[in-house]
Amino acid sequence: MSARRKKHDEEHVDESWLLPYADMLTLLLALFIILFAMGQVDNTRYESLKSALNEALGGTSILEQSDSLEGEGTSPPEDAAEVTDLDEVNDAENDQQTDLDGTSQEGPSEDLWELQRELNRYIEEQGLSDRLTTEIGMDGLLITINDNILFDSGSDSLKDEARDIVFEISDMLATDPPRYIQISGHTDDNPINTPQFQSNWSLSISRAENVLGFFLMNDRLNPNQFIVAGHGEYKPIASNDTEEGRQQNRRVEILILPFNVERERLETEFAE
Repeated sequence: MSARRKKHDEEHVDESWLLPYADMLTLLLALFIILFAMGQVDNTRYESLKSALNEALGGTSILEQSDSLEGEGTSPPEDAAEVTDLDEVNDAENDQQTDLDGTSQEGPSEDLWELQRELNRYIEEQGLSDRLTTEIGMDGLLITINDNILFDSGSDSLKDEARDIVFEISDMLATDPPRYIQISGHTDDNPINTPQFQSNWSLSISRAENVLGFFLMNDRLNPNQFIVAGHGEYKPIASNDTEEGRQQNRRVEILILPFNVERERLETEFAE
């Protein structure tokens, strides 16, 4: 009897190692969940998770240590005066943009920033900063030309001084490879009804078409690069209750699109 019991005890395998092994697997699973959560940051959930881990672990959590390390790695430059080119800072900030759904989207390319710098130099040299502005967004580079530098009131004929400006801009827009360019005319809300223009719609379209006509005098630009439209008074950027606001609304906009924007997409968006 005792021999049989002894043999049974010898065959029994020591399974005490399973407990620490299971604990290790649990910790690894928790670590992977934390890493996944850190890659899908939601500030509210992040703070909740951090608080829960602090409470469970009774001290500083992994997340707090991660925050500390990130803070050490992103300290500002010792001499802020070394950052002399605001365009370079903006370029770095716009390299990567994120949509609301969390998907990554590539920002404007360096050559688009360079084109803006070239345009800004021309605007400054010619003293046109109060009448021409440039702005880069995810849609591309937007050039806004104040109406009073281009046309007389109620007219779609370019002024002589405006023709030189349009020619200069056309040279800068002749890129290789070519870009798609959208020209849009805008007016204030003062109604117009003349034998030539029955509405602000027709006036804004005609003005955009005349700007295009001078662009196309540059043989380095091709008509299939362009889309032209008039918005009348329906896309204001300022209040029409003041003369200053109406002056801002009377404008021609030239949008230079990124290379990755297809013509079909532009036409679909423009029709909306």
